[in-house]
Amino acid sequence: MARIGPANIRIDRITLAVCAFLSLIALVLPLPVREPIAAALRRTILAPMVKLQEKAELSRRAFLDHDGMMRIRDSVALEVINTGTLRDENARLREILGLGSKLKWGFIPAEALHGRGVRDESAIILSAGSNSGVERLSPVIAPEGLVGVVDDVDPTMSHAMLWTHQEFRVSAMSEDGTAYGIVQASASNEGGRFLMEMRGVPFRTSVENGTLIITSGLGGVFPRGIPLGRIISETKTSESWARTYLIRPEVFPADVYSVMILKPDRASEGVGAVWAVGSGADTTIKNIVTAGDSLAREAALAEARARQAVRDSVIRDSILKAAPFDSATVTQPVPSVPRPAPAVPRPTQQAPNSAPGSTQTPNQVPGSTPTSTPAPARVPATTPQTPRQPRTTQPQSDTPAVRN
Repeated sequence: MARIGPANIRIDRITLAVCAFLSLIALVLPLPVREPIAAALRRTILAPMVKLQEKAELSRRAFLDHDGMMRIRDSVALEVINTGTLRDENARLREILGLGSKLKWGFIPAEALHGRGVRDESAIILSAGSNSGVERLSPVIAPEGLVGVVDDVDPTMSHAMLWTHQEFRVSAMSEDGTAYGIVQASASNEGGRFLMEMRGVPFRTSVENGTLIITSGLGGVFPRGIPLGRIISETKTSESWARTYLIRPEVFPADVYSVMILKPDRASEGVGAVWAVGSGADTTIKNIVTAGDSLAREAALAEARARQAVRDSVIRDSILKAAPFDSATVTQPVPSVPRPAPAVPRPTQQAPNSAPGSTQTPNQVPGSTPTSTPAPARVPATTPQTPRQPRTTQPQSDTPAVRN
């Protein structure tokens, strides 16, 4: 490491003095001369210093803006979290309002208060009680379907048993009414409290996977038509006289915070048309798909018929061009047949039985009046054409037949 000595200090002082002298000279120089010199110094000697100062300024600005950027980022993240929560709450409130507009009357809105205890997984506290008209054994519903039933009522709040409770039972049936059974919480290890079981289905009745299960209305507690869940599979049990099906529930109570409590008169009236929108929409979609398939099928058939008609017409034209014309419809001139040469008359021969001095032609009958030999008939110039091949006129034989 080099030591700082008197020589180095002397060099620094000389350099400082030279710089100060040059700066004084630059100040007294006229402006046209001073500006080019300053520009040359900035581009050469002072360029690294300018870059260093620029980077230092950017670093200082970034350091000062760091806190502000962190505050902005945190606020944006918080807004995003709050926006998602508000969006979910708004969607849930819209569903609740939609359920209320479908029910129109006979219901009490309430908030579901979930506990944190072990037994709270199968029960909830509702924010409405007897002062609001809540009664025991009132069904608790959500926009998706059945949540549970009220089992205890206080003036300002009530206690509800969820379908996940092991003592919960409800009479149910398939959507088409072909299968009936009792739905309860599943006790199997694979499903636990998150699945339902439909027990007591007659063995001769088979339910397909995906079938919607609804309340049947039997028993007088739950009205008919509240969705419970959909069949996912059949499970084997010790009961050989009945079938048991696993059901994926439509409502997960842990996700429910706003519910409707049905009044007894509304439950007795029924809610059959409230949840019919889903099945109606499915039916409408199936009808649209079926109609589209039928239209596509008809279009394909029409195109096939058109192609077959074109193919038949082409074949017919080719056959007509290759086959001879029909004589009944088209008459073509027949080439003229050459006339036969006139027959040379031969001397008459006397018949054995004829009298002397009389002449008789070979074809003349004995005893008849002799006649002259007829001239050969003329063949017309044109005759109609036969269907297959034209008939040619054979020349008459000039040798008459002799009758004995």
